[in-house]
Amino acid sequence: MNMTGKTVIVTGASRGIGAEAGRVFAAAGANVVLLARSAAPVEALADEIGTQALGLACDVADYAQVEAAVSATLGRFGQIDVLINNAGVIEPIARLAEADPAGWGHAADINLKGVFHGMRAAVPYMRAKGGTVLTVSSGAAHYPIEAWSHYCSSKAGAAMLTQCLDHEERANGIRAIGLSPGTVATQMQKEIKASRINPVSQLDWSDHIPADWPAKALLWMCSPEADEFLGGEISLRDPAIRAKAGLA
Repeated sequence: MNMTGKTVIVTGASRGIGAEAGRVFAAAGANVVLLARSAAPVEALADEIGTQALGLACDVADYAQVEAAVSATLGRFGQIDVLINNAGVIEPIARLAEADPAGWGHAADINLKGVFHGMRAAVPYMRAKGGTVLTVSSGAAHYPIEAWSHYCSSKAGAAMLTQCLDHEERANGIRAIGLSPGTVATQMQKEIKASRINPVSQLDWSDHIPADWPAKALLWMCSPEADEFLGGEISLRDPAIRAKAGLA
């Protein structure tokens, strides 16, 4: 997939899937704008990638910051072709009756409102030429997991946002697809492991896929080959999907 001349915004790009997506899309020729709450990691990654990358501090829970990041992207590269909604948190892990309301709400602000903020800020500028909005989802969006009420419900909401965006904007050239990567060897899995509270926390580290697999899948999802999944969600647990994305 040649992305030369395209501009991609990646949220949650300081580590894990987001950082690997920045590298993968840049290697495919794209300009990449790397967003994270802390500036230092994304600025370092941008330095690693080179002049086609821009690292910016941005808390996706704050719409004004997302709007400012979109403006900075347009100022630097002049267009937005792909938005990757990757930012997400798993903490605070706690059973519903014991959950801290403030922490629960903050997770929703990032995992759900953050996705809306990205869509709301970027999509109006994507309409002129068309574009792709990819949201990193989870199997947790579709079934309950103990002590993850915040994560399951916010990811379910984000999955619905993908469907809503497709319903409203496909006719305007906007491609919206979700990606459920399965369990990935990232810092989030270390936090899950430390909780020891549900079956996911009992998985061995070798059970998790490397972070560059979802990143490569996201690149493939920008191609017409993924058009059959518009408005829906792709799962990397599916061997057929892995084969299509070149991960078999």
